[in-house]
Amino acid sequence: MSTNQTNLSRTVEVIEIPSGYVSTLAEGTPVRIMQSRGDSYTVWTDYGQMFRIDGKDADALGLQASETTSQDVGEFSDQMVWDVLKTVYDPEIPVNIVDLGLIYSCKVTPVEQGSRKVEVQMSMTAPGCGMGNVLKADVEGKLSRLPSVKEVHVEVVFDPPWDMSRMSEAARLQLGF
Repeated sequence: MSTNQTNLSRTVEVIEIPSGYVSTLAEGTPVRIMQSRGDSYTVWTDYGQMFRIDGKDADALGLQASETTSQDVGEFSDQMVWDVLKTVYDPEIPVNIVDLGLIYSCKVTPVEQGSRKVEVQMSMTAPGCGMGNVLKADVEGKLSRLPSVKEVHVEVVFDPPWDMSRMSEAARLQLGF
């Protein structure tokens, strides 16, 4: 996405990148939209700070607010889980967490009466990344909206440490590696 400059039309809650701290940006703050992936936006301020704005607050950027809808389209499948994981993006890198190689394992197990539990182990590109809990919450929220999913457990792990060899070929090409 090309960078678009705009002024926030209202005060909005943001997450500072890469610290993960939650704060607000005031109405009228000039921002440049650096990335629009999944259902969030990465913006850059004139003060050189990067923030994540949730899709539900897109109207503050002058854009259509994203609708968080249930994933009740069709019958559950393991592929559906992977498709949902591919809608979660690292806020600094325009690549989804699957193609970045951040998903170390994903296990779907049946529980009572046709419902399922999804367990995910994922990592971050750097151990000190403050966005770990944010990305973890994104994964939990999106997977919990899948049909028949009753439990979601996401664990952020750092063993083995992530490195670029875990990225898909498509991600390497997209990033110019």
